[in-house]
Order: sequence, then C-alpha cells, then structure tokens
Amino acid sequence: MSEQDKRVLIFDTTLRDGEQALQKSLTVKQKVQIATILDQLGVDVIEAGFPISSPGDLQAVREVALNVKNAICCGLARALIPDIDACHEALQGIEHYRIHTFIATSDIHVKDKLRRSFDDIVQMADTAVRHARRYTDDVEFSCEDAGRTPIDNLCRMVETAIAAGATTVNIPDTVGYTLPYEFGNIIKTLFNRVPNIDQARISVHCHNDLGMATANSLSAVMEGARQVECCVNGLGERAGNCSLEEVAMAIKLRGEYMGGVYTNIVNTNLARASQVVSGVCNEPVPSHKAVVGSNAFAHSSGIHQDGVLKNRSTYEILTPESVGFKNNTMHMTARSGRHMIKAVLEGMGYQEGTYDLNDLYTRFLKLADRKGQVFDYDLEALLFLSHEQEENSQFTLENLSVMSGDKNLLPTASVRLRIGKRTRTESGTGNGPVDAVYNCIARLCGLKFELDHFSIEAKGSGMDAQGQVDVDLIHEGRTYHGKGLSTDIIEASALSLISACNAIYRAQLIADEKAEEHHPQV
Repeated sequence: MSEQDKRVLIFDTTLRDGEQALQKSLTVKQKVQIATILDQLGVDVIEAGFPISSPGDLQAVREVALNVKNAICCGLARALIPDIDACHEALQGIEHYRIHTFIATSDIHVKDKLRRSFDDIVQMADTAVRHARRYTDDVEFSCEDAGRTPIDNLCRMVETAIAAGATTVNIPDTVGYTLPYEFGNIIKTLFNRVPNIDQARISVHCHNDLGMATANSLSAVMEGARQVECCVNGLGERAGNCSLEEVAMAIKLRGEYMGGVYTNIVNTNLARASQVVSGVCNEPVPSHKAVVGSNAFAHSSGIHQDGVLKNRSTYEILTPESVGFKNNTMHMTARSGRHMIKAVLEGMGYQEGTYDLNDLYTRFLKLADRKGQVFDYDLEALLFLSHEQEENSQFTLENLSVMSGDKNLLPTASVRLRIGKRTRTESGTGNGPVDAVYNCIARLCGLKFELDHFSIEAKGSGMDAQGQVDVDLIHEGRTYHGKGLSTDIIEASALSLISACNAIYRAQLIADEKAEEHHPQV
C-alpha cells in the first residue's frame, strides 16, 4: 500500500450538518470565520452548506469557497437537478470544488419517505451524479441511511454511482444505528462485492445516537474507507456527528494499528478550533469531552496525580500540548495527596523543609472539604496566614439593590459591603445590571483587576434552582478564582466577585508578610 493510499481525508461538515443542530443559522461572516480555522487546521474538504435551501446559504457557500486557501469547498444537493444547479451557481468559477449529492437507500426511507421503488431511486442517483459531473470532476454521492440498507441494494447503488462518475461514495450511518463490528463489516463487504469500487474513494458519515460515531468511523477506516466525515466538537443533528478531534487524535496515536493510516490535520490547532466553533456557535464544550474538554487533561485523584507527577504517560495517552493546550491541570481537592501539595509549593518556589508538610496537609484537607477545589493562592495562605485570617473575609456583602429594564433605562446598582470592621456603600451604573454591580464592588474594594472569565451554571432544576457564578480575575499577572451561589443571579454574580477579591486581599497580606521577613523594620 502506497503512502497516498494510507492517507485518510477529513471532510468537515460543521458548517452544514453541525449548523443543523444550532438554534439559529450562522451568518455568512460566522461561516467564513469557522472555515478559515478549519483551513488552518488542515481539513481536506469543507462542506459549507446546502445552497438550494436559501439565497443566504448559497451566498455563504460561495464566500467560504472564495476565502479558503487549501481545503476543497463542497456544497450539498439532493439527487435533484435544481439542487445540483444551485451548487454549481454557488461554486462556479472556483478552481476546484465538490458537489455532494445524496438520496436515501434504506427500505424504510425508500418506501415511507420517498414512496418510490428502489429501481426509481437507483435511476435518480445515476441521473444526479451524471448531471453533477457536467460541472465538476469531483462528485460525491451518499447513500442516506446506508447502515439500515439491505446489503444487496447498497452494493447495487454504490456500483451505479461509481459507474455514473462519482469519485467519492459515502456510506452514512445516518441514524447512528450500527455497532462498530457491524459497520466495519458493511465496508468490508462493499470492497469484496462491488467490482468498480477501486475507481472511487469510500467515505463514512456516522452519527452518535448510540455513542458509536467515532468507533464506527474508525472501524470503517480499518476496512479501507479513506475519508471520514465529521464535525468539530461532534456537533450535529440529534446526538451529533463523529467528532473531528477524536478521529484525528485516534489516527495520530493508533494509526499504525489501523494499517499505518494518517491524516493531514495539524493537531496542535485542535484546541483553538474547538474553542472558536464553541464560541461562534454558542455551544459550550462539555468539560468531559474527549480531547478538547476542560477536564480532558485534568487530574483530581491522588493516585493519578502521583503517577502523572512521576511520569505523565502513566495516565495521559496524549499530551495537552499535542492538541494545542498549554499544559495539564492538577485539581487540588480532598482527593489530592501530599505529593501533589508538595509539587505545587515547589512550583511556587517553596522548598521542602521550609514548612511542615504534615501540618499543612491536615489544614489543606479541612479547607478542601469546605471549599471543594483549592487554588495555589489558597495553599499559600495556609502557609502564611493564621487560622483566624484564613477563615475571615475582608469583604462581605451586606446589601445589594439593582434597577434595570429596557434600553431606555440605564442599569444602576447600589452595593453595601462590610470592609474589615466598617461598612461602606457605593452606587454606580454599567452596561448591564451585573456590570453596574461589579463597578461598585471594584471601587469599594479598591482593587484593580481584569475580568478574564465569567460563567453561570444552574445547580438543580426548576424556577427555584440556584445559580452558580464562577469568575476568574487577573490581578498583577496572577489569576484568582471566585464562586458565588444564590437563587438570584445578580447576587450570585456579586458573591463570586467578592470571593475573588478576598483571595486577592489574602495574597496581598502574604506578600506584605514575605516582604517584612526579607526587610524587617529596625
């Protein structure tokens, strides 16, 4: 097998199938933004949209084609002449483009959706492919719901499409029905029974209804498929599509096991692509998402942390750097062991022997049980501050009132804080109620900081659920985390900022004590 025969093309359909899962369509500008990232990622084919669906989608497909530099741009069409003509209209003048046409082939789709005979379906496919070949020599044909299509019918359809001029034939598991061994066997059977199959590239497009999309796609690759259709972050109809980042890194890591296959994906751009798509589509990436989730390289178990500190490969089959993250994350929780605490302190410049690890660890566990997650500045506070200083907060919310409404009413807030032993009140405005509250708190605390991250998450369900707000502040080059919980989102937002400000205040106390140790007064 030649090197070229081992290459697996990555066909990205985030802008078409992925968009179908969103609450609202992407704008042309947003599609171009995502397409640019996909092009930099090394995607081979970008399915930019469904031109017949609307003038806006037709224009978006054209703009994507005009802006990408390396990837082939593709438009989707049903096996209908007007659909194929719309693809040509969107892509004409582009040096190299693809038309992707499809029709359903399973019994349930043929009889109940299309209400035609299978002979009619075969003829429609033949006509569609031949018509598309009038415009471009890069034509892909898909057998929709191939996973549930009788194998004899599927073989006939694949042979017909290739004979008509299809250069890529896609075998979709449209409803995510098959299992990996079963789907791989479908691909194997096609290679054994379709006489002209060597004249086309076999592609797969798997959905994730049973959580099998990536496994099914890789099973197909092992049986000879050389294109995988997928979406960034696994976006797509219902439970989503095969995840691009999972396929790319599985082939990167286990390609030799799969026969020496490889892709041209620039894996160090995966994290950035995930974050851009998540932001543009307003679809948060689950923290436990494989490869690109926030917990993908996080370790909380003391046993795992110990192993990773000694040798990262004990619990990391991939490095965070390999997909574009800076490093892994060690969560300090009650499950962390002494080795973790020692490693964090060493990273902060505290040498072993300058503190009592056993005493510190006992105090750490108490704090972790109370707080959940402990941060480096919390650990430093355990070293320098007394028990009383650790427990007490410099800033405490006593009262909060907010006025907000339509665009004609300027959001206004009034905040009263207890600062040490005295109470102060501040009023102010902002571009929203939370911003107004934050402006007041910043002035009351007298701290300069940059809000780096703000997130809201419902804890529970129903109208009485509490909202948890998490913020990250950057103060003098260091990040401080704050958390607030309340049934009132504005109050939770205020509490989270105050929590982070208290962390900054404690860090300042520590800095002052350390300065005093090095430069004592005479």
